[in-house]
Amino acid sequence: MNRFAYLATGRAIRMLSDLSAAAVNLHGTENIPDGSLIFVVNHFTRIETVLMPLHIYQLTKVPVWSLADFTLFKGPLARFFDTIGVVSTRDPDRDLLMVKSLLTGEANWIIYPEGEMVKDKRIVETTRSLFARAGGKRPPHTGAAVLALRTEFYRQRLVMMAETNPAEARRLMELYRIDSLAPVLARQTWIVPVNLTYYPLRARENALSNLASRLVNDLSPGALEELMTEGTMLLSGVDIDMRFGAPISVRECLECPPIDQDILARRRIDFDDPIPSRRKMRRVALDLMQRYMEAIYGMTTVNHDHLFASMLRVLPFARIDEENLRRRVFLATTANLEQTGVHLHRSLRSSQVSLLTDDRFNKYRDFITLALETGIVRRRGKTLIKDKSKFTSVFEFHRARTDQPVAVIANEVIPLKELQRKIRAVAWLAPFLLRRRIADYLTTKGAADFAADYEAFFAAGESKPREIGAPLLIKGSSRELGVLLMHGFLAAPREVQELADYLGRRGVWVYVPRLKGHGTSPADLATRTCQEWIESVDEGYALLNNICRRVVVGGFSLGGGLALDLAARVNGVAGVFAVSPPISLQDISSRFAPAIDLWNRLMKLAHYDLARKEFVEITPEHPWINYGRLPVAGVRELERFMAALEAKLPAIRTPALVIQSSHDPIVNPAGSRRLYERLGSREKDYLLFDRARHGILLGEGAEEVHAAIGAFVERLRKGLPAGEKSAEDGYYEKRPA
Repeated sequence: MNRFAYLATGRAIRMLSDLSAAAVNLHGTENIPDGSLIFVVNHFTRIETVLMPLHIYQLTKVPVWSLADFTLFKGPLARFFDTIGVVSTRDPDRDLLMVKSLLTGEANWIIYPEGEMVKDKRIVETTRSLFARAGGKRPPHTGAAVLALRTEFYRQRLVMMAETNPAEARRLMELYRIDSLAPVLARQTWIVPVNLTYYPLRARENALSNLASRLVNDLSPGALEELMTEGTMLLSGVDIDMRFGAPISVRECLECPPIDQDILARRRIDFDDPIPSRRKMRRVALDLMQRYMEAIYGMTTVNHDHLFASMLRVLPFARIDEENLRRRVFLATTANLEQTGVHLHRSLRSSQVSLLTDDRFNKYRDFITLALETGIVRRRGKTLIKDKSKFTSVFEFHRARTDQPVAVIANEVIPLKELQRKIRAVAWLAPFLLRRRIADYLTTKGAADFAADYEAFFAAGESKPREIGAPLLIKGSSRELGVLLMHGFLAAPREVQELADYLGRRGVWVYVPRLKGHGTSPADLATRTCQEWIESVDEGYALLNNICRRVVVGGFSLGGGLALDLAARVNGVAGVFAVSPPISLQDISSRFAPAIDLWNRLMKLAHYDLARKEFVEITPEHPWINYGRLPVAGVRELERFMAALEAKLPAIRTPALVIQSSHDPIVNPAGSRRLYERLGSREKDYLLFDRARHGILLGEGAEEVHAAIGAFVERLRKGLPAGEKSAEDGYYEKRPA
């Protein structure tokens, strides 16, 4: 290999990689040991031939060579592959070159033990690492294991011959062109399993495939499929999770008497000479291959597509309610998958409650679009009809990724036995049990999150008693209607408890979530974003929506704004009410907060932390509930939220009620009136109460406001269509109130 050409070509490839929209995420790099390394990698795309050497070289600073199918070495490609360290599988000197370079440390190697691209990812027998191909089943190749064993065999033999048979040691050094024994003997050979997972996997026409179709006559189906799949990955963007597993010591695999005898033998042993222990070496190679194949498949980075495709595959019925499918996948994400050794894509490491509400990150929408496009399901109203045969049919090699991507995605995680067990358990849950599990999980999560935040941010003299900030659930006499009720900025669930109790006495379920950063201390609120408040509301809505047939959402001040935001995003909200919703703030602290925030950022850039002002002292209306210090960062988040909310108001179609105090010192009544007028609801009311306070849900005159909200909720409850049944198989009859 020409080292200069290798490095120059590597720089060119790195530049091309930087231009790609693909994002490579490295995991487990600490597992890469010092020594002579063979990286064994799953093979799904042509991208890997160029991608893997580049990233491994950047990590190890040692040239990385790899094997590629001999059919690729035609015309100018042969010279290109030579410059980047790719060797043909039919090169007559292949094995000798690999052993020599590993012994001397001249290069590390990449080998794809599957032997070819496995485009359908169909592992038919995980216990023996067999996968399907035309003509039957085929195991992975043992070549990587055999070459690693041969390398370490000759390394250990050099150690022994240097002491017992110097002439044989010198002969072996000449054979492998070794100048000095010291660096050879100081190393050992390792096999490092590597998994590559691509997300999302989409095969569509793109600029590369269209250009190739125009320029090349009779483009082969295989080439077109690869351009559609891999071109989309590179141009549209894909996450490539490259995960390095625990290294396998090859030296330890040689520790058995038959192999030891051959290592110690004083006779001449040439590279291809048969040795008495070769049968034992074959068995060791097979065991070694099984170890690294199990490691490779076990490191798949699980993503949303895997969960949806797997759930769709194992659901025991062909007719599937879409909301039911989303619920099942959400519940699967709550199963502490990482504790079972499953690796999760970064998008699965945060709350997945949006799967139950507005799917704002498009995880379900993107997947189901793919499933519909490829015919694995068809839609009838809100029901999906699954074509079971698409998961079991034999795939044509060059069409698997374009024709049946959902089945390919599901196949990829079949070797993850614990994941499959958990998915099957959720898939077979009765619908009413599914909803109960979700409600129980979210109830527990809300309480646990509060307990953890209270402990982490407790501040003597500032934090209120625990009961002030704890989430509140009031059970109703009927599951027909529930009310999700949100507290305001700087406050806690206790702020709206009187209203919650009033509605509970009227027979409805009420849940009051704690907005993140509230009910603990101002220091907690200073770290939070409006997206976290939205997530708190979504968890509350999902909780009630899995208990009650319909849900009304409402809140006070910021809580009212969050209720309106939810109603704009989520279909099926029964109604929305907002008390003193903050579109226009009058408090002076909100006016100078942006200037203080800018000042703080300037001081941070100047590394002059002592001059930063992060809190403003205030006199709250309800000091036993509200914070006495206002985090400047929190006000900025409030303003960001309000700025985004106004544009969403026309999207609200559900019945709405806006309530405002006529002399509110915090929220400008003109602003709430403008908010009301922008609502897209056909049924809406605006009530103005003659009060000179902001907190009109507490204290004198609060009963009238409660009564107005109660009447609104009651009207919605009576408006339920007569005789309407749940779509979830009689859930309400099966669950006692």
